[in-house]
Amino acid sequence: MVNLELYKVFYTVAKCGSLTKAAEELYISQPAVSQAIKQLERSLGGKLFNRTHKGMELSETGGKQIFPIVEQALKLFENAESKYAELKDTATGVVRICASDTVATHFLLPYIKKYHEKYPDVNLILQNGTSSETIELLKNKKGDIGFVNLPIDDSDISLMNTVMRLHDTFVASERFSELMGETVDLRKLQDYPLLMLELSTATRQAIVSFAHSQGIHLHPEIELASLELMIELAKTGIGIACIPREFVRHELESGALKEIKTSPALPTRAIGLALPKDETLTFAVKEFLNMIVADNG
Repeated sequence: MVNLELYKVFYTVAKCGSLTKAAEELYISQPAVSQAIKQLERSLGGKLFNRTHKGMELSETGGKQIFPIVEQALKLFENAESKYAELKDTATGVVRICASDTVATHFLLPYIKKYHEKYPDVNLILQNGTSSETIELLKNKKGDIGFVNLPIDDSDISLMNTVMRLHDTFVASERFSELMGETVDLRKLQDYPLLMLELSTATRQAIVSFAHSQGIHLHPEIELASLELMIELAKTGIGIACIPREFVRHELESGALKEIKTSPALPTRAIGLALPKDETLTFAVKEFLNMIVADNG
C-alpha cells in the first residue's frame, strides 16, 4: 500500500534541498525526515538523493525520475481535499427523503418546493413508505431523512424532534347528519359504515389499539391504502372516515365534510423526524433539516 506521508516528505526534501529545512516545513524532527527517506528508498529499492556539501540533491536514476510524478500526484490530492472542503459548505449531491404519501402531500410539499428553489443543484429523492418501511431504509443507509409516526423504539435510529401533531377524528357527509352537532359516544360508531386505512398502517393501528383499550371494536366496512381515496368516498356518503383533522382541513372549511365529535375523543398522535444512527450528515442534508426544524422546532 502506498504511504502518502513518505512521498510528502520526499517532495518537501526535494523542494527544500535540505533535511533541516524540510523538517521545519513539515513540523517534524530532522531524524524523522531522514528515516522517512530511508524507508521510502528501501520500499522502492533504489537511491533517491545524493548528499552533497550544498545539501540534498535528487539522484539522476531515482529521485529525478519520480519527482514530477509525485508532484503531480500530491497536487491531485490537494485538489481533492479542497474540493471536499468546498462541498462541505455547498448544497450539492442527493438528499433521500423517506415518508408516506400522506406526510409528503400534507406536510413536506412546501418544504420540498422551497428547498429546490434555494438549492436547484441538489437531487431530491422522495421514497414512499410506511413508518416501518421508512425505519428500515434509514437503518440500511438507504435514506438520509425519515418522517415516522411516533412513538418508535429502535436504538438504530436517531430521533430529532416532533414536526407535526395529528388529531384523529371522524368525518362524514350530510348523510350522517344525525351524528353531527353534538358529542357522540364512540361506541355508537360501531353500528355505522366506517372507512379506515389498512391495518398495516400506523394510523389504523393507533386507532384500533385505543378503541380496544375502551372495550370498543371498530370494524371498517371498507379498508383503503389511500387517504385521498378515503376522503373522496366519505364525501360521496359511502361511509364515515377516520382521519387526522389536519388532512381534511380544506374539506371541513368548505363544508364538503363535517366532523363527528366523540367521547372519548381519539388521542393525539405525532410525526417525528428521524435520521440514520451515527451517520455523518452532508451540508445538503443539514440544510434540509434546518429548514424543517426552523418552522417546527
